[in-house]
Amino acid sequence: MSKYSVGIDYGTLSARGILIDIHSGEEIASCVFGYPHGVMEQSLPCGAKLPPDWALQHPDDYLNALYFITTGLIKSSGVKSGDIIGIGIDFTSCTILPVTADGTPLCKLPEFSENRHAYVKLWKHHSAQYCADKLNETAELRSEEWLKLYGGKISSEWLVPKAMQIAAEAPEVYTAADRIIEAGDWLVWMMCGREARSACNAGYKALWQQATGYPTKEFFSALDKRLENIVEEKLSNDIKPLGSRAGYITEEMAQKTGLSTETAVAVGIIDAHASVPACGIDGEGKLLMIMGTSTCHIILSEKEIAVPGICGVVKDGVLPGFYAYEAGQSCVGDHFSWFVDNCLPAAYYDEAKKQGINPFGYLSKKAERLRVGESGLLALDWWNGVRSVLMDFDLSGMLVGMTLQTKPEEIYRALVEATAYGTRMIIEAFEGAGLCVEALFAAGGIAAKDPFTMQIYSDVCGKVIRVSGKSQSGALGSAIYAVAAAGQDKSGYKSIGEAVIALGRAENIIYTPNKENVRVYNELFAEYKKLHVYFGRGENNVMKKLKEIKNR
Repeated sequence: MSKYSVGIDYGTLSARGILIDIHSGEEIASCVFGYPHGVMEQSLPCGAKLPPDWALQHPDDYLNALYFITTGLIKSSGVKSGDIIGIGIDFTSCTILPVTADGTPLCKLPEFSENRHAYVKLWKHHSAQYCADKLNETAELRSEEWLKLYGGKISSEWLVPKAMQIAAEAPEVYTAADRIIEAGDWLVWMMCGREARSACNAGYKALWQQATGYPTKEFFSALDKRLENIVEEKLSNDIKPLGSRAGYITEEMAQKTGLSTETAVAVGIIDAHASVPACGIDGEGKLLMIMGTSTCHIILSEKEIAVPGICGVVKDGVLPGFYAYEAGQSCVGDHFSWFVDNCLPAAYYDEAKKQGINPFGYLSKKAERLRVGESGLLALDWWNGVRSVLMDFDLSGMLVGMTLQTKPEEIYRALVEATAYGTRMIIEAFEGAGLCVEALFAAGGIAAKDPFTMQIYSDVCGKVIRVSGKSQSGALGSAIYAVAAAGQDKSGYKSIGEAVIALGRAENIIYTPNKENVRVYNELFAEYKKLHVYFGRGENNVMKKLKEIKNR
């Protein structure tokens, strides 16, 4: 009799779930749920306006996605709930929310329903930059050893700066919160009835390390006296490794999801990291780019090295036995959407509609005809700040070389190229620190659907790129972790490594660099690096000055 597992990938705007046969790897059914509240960047549900650089979400959207997807998968597949041995979720991160002792989100309480700090702070919530600045300054002054494992600089996107912002701007919310928790860990808690924090979430986003735990009380107190006991009061020392079981579906959740109370719930994982096993990556030297709204870069190694400007390195952070390194770009798909939504002439929309394609496809067709360097344009991909390797969200985008003859497709191509240059900066950071990048893999919506962009990445980086065999790589990875969580007795797999080899998929599509394009892109990349240093390393702080005036 066949057995199955469910994987759900919680992204920025929607959740995507799949049901797989745990032995053949066949995708039996899939389901998508768009968040009704979307990303709240302008106002709260009550109408209260939000300041600049805020990005919030509503936790009800996550639960409703869970109910809709699980019941939908069961109904469309005809699979019996008792044959689904496990469920795993991945979540866009760092996305946090303050909750009570029983897991109730504070934004659901009447007294906090109009307080913006009581809601979910999405990964791209960047108004905590001043807190990150203080954290980095304090860690450097105290010579905190763990800082080098996070590239020497902590992002404003991470848990601690966001918690600092809550304490500083809404102490009443901070005091009322019994837990400040990653949304992925919270959802696992809701499913199985017990708090079980992921080593992946804690390691990459909350400064936890397997060997040393969290930073000391003295460090947290130096940030803010109220944070001295943050670990005991708001976080948790009960950190679970990936592939382990957090618990089983509760009776209440069984009724809402259609799953069985014997369905194992896997410990959660960050969305990008879940794609590693989905792509069949089980060893060193293979850099995975998970490309969507933003891009995350993951590479495994048997050794621990401090790499300047990366997001973090965590032992067993993705697969047992390896140090997993993470870097990232906070503006990729968002970059392209910004241009299409705000700058594309009506004539281009009309022509795309006439041809029966979307505006992105139409732009790509026109931009693809351009020779490398023909437009005379060069862009910095900082429209949403910079994650790796500068880790500074007060920086902003730039486009150089425009004239009265500049066309929309030329700008669009320059923006795509800029994101590829950003990836090459990350590759060079890894290689410069001593990590070998032997091969590039890609997963996510852009990798699966956009050959124009993927060829540019291959040409800019000068490397062959292998694309994941599954469009829902995050959901597949989560389903693989769910198989491991169910245990050998139910799954037949002795380890997660066995499940990765059996169920991972990659190399359906391969992009090979064009030698002539590589030559010209090397010239353009050299100019990109000059702009990167000039505007990103403090020689010219015009971007920060402009943002200061804007906010004032």
